[in-house]
Amino acid sequence: MAFRKHLTGVSASAVALALAGGLPTVASAQTTQPATPDILEEGQPVAEEEEDNSVIVVSGFRESLATAVAEKRGSDQILESVTAEDIGKLPDDSIGESIARLPGVTSQRLNGRANVIAIRGLGPDFSQTLLNGREQTSTGDNRAVEFDQYPSEVVNQVVVYKSPTASLVGQGLVGTIDVRTIRPLEASESILAIGAKGSYADLGALNAGSKEFGYRVNATFVDQFADDTVGLALSAAYTDEPYQLQEFNAWGYAGNGEPGSPIVIGGNKSFVTSTQLKRFGVNGTFQWEANPNLMVTLDGFYSNFDDDQSKRGIELPLGFGAFGTTFDPSTATVVDGPFGGFAEAGTFENVEGVVRNDVFQRQADLYSGGLNLDYQGDDGWSAFLDFGYSRTDREELSIESYSGTGYGAGVGATDTIGFISNTQGTSFSPTLDYSDPDLIVLTDPLGWGGSRVQAGYYNNRIIEDELFQYRLGVGKEIDSFISGVNFGLAYTDRSKSLTPDEFFVSPAGGATEVAIPSGALLRSTDLGYLGLGPIVSYDVRELIADGTLVLDPNTSNDIPAKAYGITEKLMTAYLQFDIQQDIGGGEITGNFGVQAINTEQNSTGVAFTDVDGDGNQDRVDLSLGDNYWDVLPSANLSLRLDSGWVFRLAASRQIQRPQLDDLRVAISYGINNNQADSPTGLVPFISGGGGNPLLRPYRANAVDFNIEKYFAGGAGVVAAQVFYKDLVSYIDGSRVVFDYAAFPVPAGQTPATTIGFLDSEVNTGGGDFYGAELSATIPFDAFTEALDGFGVTGGVGYTKTKIENANGDIDQIPGYSKWVANGTLYYDLNGFSARGSVRYRSEFLADFTGFGGSPTRRLARDETIVDAQIGYEFQPGSALEGLSVYVQGQNLTNAPFVSQFNVPEPRAVIDYQEYGRRFLAGFTYKF
Repeated sequence: MAFRKHLTGVSASAVALALAGGLPTVASAQTTQPATPDILEEGQPVAEEEEDNSVIVVSGFRESLATAVAEKRGSDQILESVTAEDIGKLPDDSIGESIARLPGVTSQRLNGRANVIAIRGLGPDFSQTLLNGREQTSTGDNRAVEFDQYPSEVVNQVVVYKSPTASLVGQGLVGTIDVRTIRPLEASESILAIGAKGSYADLGALNAGSKEFGYRVNATFVDQFADDTVGLALSAAYTDEPYQLQEFNAWGYAGNGEPGSPIVIGGNKSFVTSTQLKRFGVNGTFQWEANPNLMVTLDGFYSNFDDDQSKRGIELPLGFGAFGTTFDPSTATVVDGPFGGFAEAGTFENVEGVVRNDVFQRQADLYSGGLNLDYQGDDGWSAFLDFGYSRTDREELSIESYSGTGYGAGVGATDTIGFISNTQGTSFSPTLDYSDPDLIVLTDPLGWGGSRVQAGYYNNRIIEDELFQYRLGVGKEIDSFISGVNFGLAYTDRSKSLTPDEFFVSPAGGATEVAIPSGALLRSTDLGYLGLGPIVSYDVRELIADGTLVLDPNTSNDIPAKAYGITEKLMTAYLQFDIQQDIGGGEITGNFGVQAINTEQNSTGVAFTDVDGDGNQDRVDLSLGDNYWDVLPSANLSLRLDSGWVFRLAASRQIQRPQLDDLRVAISYGINNNQADSPTGLVPFISGGGGNPLLRPYRANAVDFNIEKYFAGGAGVVAAQVFYKDLVSYIDGSRVVFDYAAFPVPAGQTPATTIGFLDSEVNTGGGDFYGAELSATIPFDAFTEALDGFGVTGGVGYTKTKIENANGDIDQIPGYSKWVANGTLYYDLNGFSARGSVRYRSEFLADFTGFGGSPTRRLARDETIVDAQIGYEFQPGSALEGLSVYVQGQNLTNAPFVSQFNVPEPRAVIDYQEYGRRFLAGFTYKF
């Protein structure tokens, strides 16, 4: 039978149970009573639906919003949340997009997908993500979870905690994101739901072999057995979708703006990228109510992730004058700019282009699960025991392939190329036909390989990430102002390793160049959006497989220097006191406590120095680490008035652990005789550079204050938030005093001391950041019944930072946006729903992944994303009861992702990426 959903409420006792240290309680959309026309306040009697035909069932998007409002109101933490509108149906196409619509939260797009999250203007490295309350490994290089790894169809709710409690294990500096799946015993009936959707990318199939249409399918089963004491939930989802990208990318900009030396594009490396995302995810939950006091919950999640990209484009050496290219400024169109003259148009001569046919493939298997035993005694005692496991096995293969008009600079045919530069990048007018296979051959066109004929590069990065977590806790309810006390212990053991596997790609048989086999030629790739026209296209993997190109191992020290093995062992203890006190016209609730964490971190890898005196850097196996404590007090206090006002005050000490690859032990070092550089004044001494296995976390003292007003029977809320964080320890690239006692002594002069310096990421003095947020969920029927079904939800956040780096200069925090805003205008009534959404973030320092996986950060421009959706759910009594259909449009204004130099010159564009619009149509059906 079809299942009718009802408005969800979250009781204070449910939230208290979550804070007591067990797994967070999921406010299931199937657990609560129906609501009357004026949605009832907590504690009011509710008539049974069978006895009151006037009951209005709130469902769909409005129910999702009502659940979020109830979660916010019932919690003593400062939080935001989003709940599935229906089984297997978040309000957006992906988890990242749904989270990015929450107040004070935004995202960075990758290949058009919202895959990483920024909270309160700060990037993903400053927050933590949990799955059902447990820490997770990630498909990325560091701690930040990429939300691509979770199919949205298996997620029931996401909660973003902006303030911590002592019992919240695994908290982040600016927030903690908890992704939750269905709990079967919280569902009121058995459920079987299936869904499918098709997608269309309006840029078309840009690369040969790519697609413009894709699809998703999903199914969910939930049932209860043995008099509702045993529950089972199973969800599975499969995705096969294309994403297309047209990109302009500049090497940089030459010139200084002085007369005769205008600022001009230094080089072009632009690609057409086609991505095929294939992902299979399955989630299962088994619950057993062993007796009225004991609940056993077993979770399992698996995701297979395959992101296959074809990247085809052309690389042009231009304004830097490299490889024989010439440029005459006197023939260019030069205009005044903030930094002097800027060449908007002109001509480059003697240009030798490099045609690129690259591939990038990320394959990952993610395993996660856990067992939870939760005891709730009749005498006020409670206890829980929880085990969690997460593992990610990932391979990230990148192959570059080069072709051109001949081997080496100054050998092949050259091009005369006109250009026009503006705020959208640079367009070109070449004279050569780069799609002619008689002109373009496989070779090293610019001699990048030196004495080696390097026709490409093969880089496979093998990452293993594994995490075990054990938790136990005991709680006791008390009938006083201190309403409860909770004590818990947690032990987390995480290990992450990177093994690089890299090769040069060369023509077979020692040839300097070789023709592209006619059988390997594919449909040419059109770079007409840049004026470059078509280029020759092929799949480099096939040329390696058939022996046209061969692999030669790269044996330089640069390769093992990238490898690392990091282990972290965290022992956490917490003590938390809950507060509840009735007062005239309301009550005071909250908690206070302290969390103490002992960290034992260790890094294994290879360091480099000349040990035997032959003048060459020798590889030295090393293991180095640190052990330290963090003590994190926290308090959350809420004054709840019967009039619907809630005032919150939160204070805490917060930390965020450093990026894992910054902890690597790979250090190159040697003897330094410069007394002026010596930290002790003694010479000779040791100096070096590389990773820093002694790095400590970011640390901050934080205060938050919220004012919230609930109305419309609890379905509406207006909230104002202000926050301040005193960042007492920051991480920045600089020079630090370092003890090399654990390292082999370099050959040559014996150092006077093992105390030297290290150029690496180091802990520095911090600074502060502060801000304010205003958010609202307003159903318009609160003002007039004529607007029943209409409403708006959204928020705006402002954050200001002032961070001093190691040199005392003001630094920009990665991912920081001063302004973030979002809003959704909706209509949802009688099965019909329609909504339009806008989200905005101001400029920020964006993370890019360079070749070899090295992180690169550039200033990204502000962006505004517009999405829309319409749908219809067939009503009870209809022949199609249980069926919902919908159509979605994403990025309707085709907003680009743009980065530039960190200067106010809008024409100095580094990246200009267009993802196009995406359209989706689908259905869900509940039996």
